[in-house]
Amino acid sequence: MQISRLFQIIYILLKKKSITARELSEHFEVSVRTIYRDIDALCQAGIPIYSSQGKGGGISLVDKFIFDKSLFSEVEQDKILLALQSLSAVGYDDINDVLSKLSNLFQKSDINWIEVDFSNWGSERKQKEIFNLIKESILKQKVINFSYFSADGMKSNRYVEPFKLLFKDKAWYLQGYCLERTAFRTFKITRMNDINITDESCIHQYLQDLMDDSPSEKFSELIHLKLKISSEGAYRVYDDFDEENITIDKDGSYSIDISMPEGEWIYNYLLSFGTMLEIIEPIDVRNEIINRLGNMINKYTSKT
Repeated sequence: MQISRLFQIIYILLKKKSITARELSEHFEVSVRTIYRDIDALCQAGIPIYSSQGKGGGISLVDKFIFDKSLFSEVEQDKILLALQSLSAVGYDDINDVLSKLSNLFQKSDINWIEVDFSNWGSERKQKEIFNLIKESILKQKVINFSYFSADGMKSNRYVEPFKLLFKDKAWYLQGYCLERTAFRTFKITRMNDINITDESCIHQYLQDLMDDSPSEKFSELIHLKLKISSEGAYRVYDDFDEENITIDKDGSYSIDISMPEGEWIYNYLLSFGTMLEIIEPIDVRNEIINRLGNMINKYTSKT
């Protein structure tokens, strides 16, 4: 988020003769110390900013300063625009305005070559609302309250000190300190409902340390799988597995040799392939899938 704030500070200073650090901190909803760090970063980048004390004082740009696009190489300009486009994907405020101004400054007319959209089909509005709520709670360091469904379907009410949003393996997560569990936890966004920002301030200032020490963040044991997927499953094969794990068989099917984290999720994942998949190894996973398929059949046949 800092790169956007830095450019917005420059534009504010270009429009205003002088502004105080306090006014900037209130505008961006960050601390005065953060604003001073931003000013130091701009000065190190060669932007001539100075501050004056007393009545009428504040932070200013040197008279007749022009924001020169030559401060950045062509590659750096493209990276800046791409970073801003990525931020717009999560509904970050004022990004489109900054993106438009910088694209004009850099004389880039082809900024629409990529669109980043992390939302599920049909859920853009709801997900944007969730992102905005979580973003606000993180920036203001306020405890967030929500109802949550665990992987086994159990519903609970949570109060969490939010740390950051994480996008990993096709899904969004919130990482934070759960006050009910008194431990660092990771919550899947799609399982969160009735989100509210409380008036309670976060008291744990070093959530990164808590995350690093949290047992729940340790990697699961890996299980080695040998799978066979029919030719009809080609679209899943190349979506889900790296080429180095795939062997094309003479009959057009695919042999997959891969290690994946253990857990209940693995059985639901394997079953999602339906009749396209055969589990070759390990035998205990193969037998467990057979048992689950048997239970599914019993549910239907017992009612006929």
